[in-house]
Amino acid sequence: MINLVAPPIPQEVLDTFSAESRLCIQRLIENIPEPYDLSAHPQTRLGAVLILLYEDQGELRVLLTTRSKNLRTHAGQTALPGGRVDDCDRNFSETAYREAYEEVGLPLKSPDVHTVAILEPFISLYKIIVTPVVAVLTRSSLLKELKAEVNEVACIFTHPLRAVLDPGIAKDEPLAEGGTEDWPYKEEYYNTSDSVVPILGNTVYRMHRFRSAASPIKGLTADILMKTAQIAFDTCPTYERYASGQLQTFREICCFLADHQAQS
Repeated sequence: MINLVAPPIPQEVLDTFSAESRLCIQRLIENIPEPYDLSAHPQTRLGAVLILLYEDQGELRVLLTTRSKNLRTHAGQTALPGGRVDDCDRNFSETAYREAYEEVGLPLKSPDVHTVAILEPFISLYKIIVTPVVAVLTRSSLLKELKAEVNEVACIFTHPLRAVLDPGIAKDEPLAEGGTEDWPYKEEYYNTSDSVVPILGNTVYRMHRFRSAASPIKGLTADILMKTAQIAFDTCPTYERYASGQLQTFREICCFLADHQAQS
């Protein structure tokens, strides 16, 4: 399945955003990643997530969920709407939108939602290849109409996109209470740690955790949002993004896994 170019977005849609947000969206549109043929990978190993951006008081925000604690994997963790590719999906955009509809009730083919970019894939620690689909929402009141699918989603919330580059920006947010399971770390807004990943040949992975209004934004979700924000704002984070020797790109990880498999 190959789908790395989003359809053109009408100028009148861009004109609904502030000048700074328009520039961010334009950077995402112009960021066309190297094409990847994922047809050799089984469908069960392919997935997509939706990065739904909207503007509030001149700031781009992103829609997030806290997964139900009843789920078998990643229970209680922050996630972007999304999931694995289904037989009915013709491309990754359809996967992302279908999952968003199922999880939070985002209307399919809504005139208020516009796809702007398909980003380079990511590989989860479970070796699932996840393709992020970026979209913009032009009617923020639609968020009030969303409803969590109780078997999958415990909470729907939003977060400033820029805050994953500069965590202190979240200081004005209604953040989760410190000292609870939603923020058990001593740091005020941001926590990080490095760990060895056996499936990646014992290379080091840096886990980033951001305090939010609900569960911490961390792991793959944080990685995807950091990449999105770096493209959109054309700037680096205020912290050190990668650990020494960490594999950084999709191609690097794929090449490493292929070499590792050939040697085993």
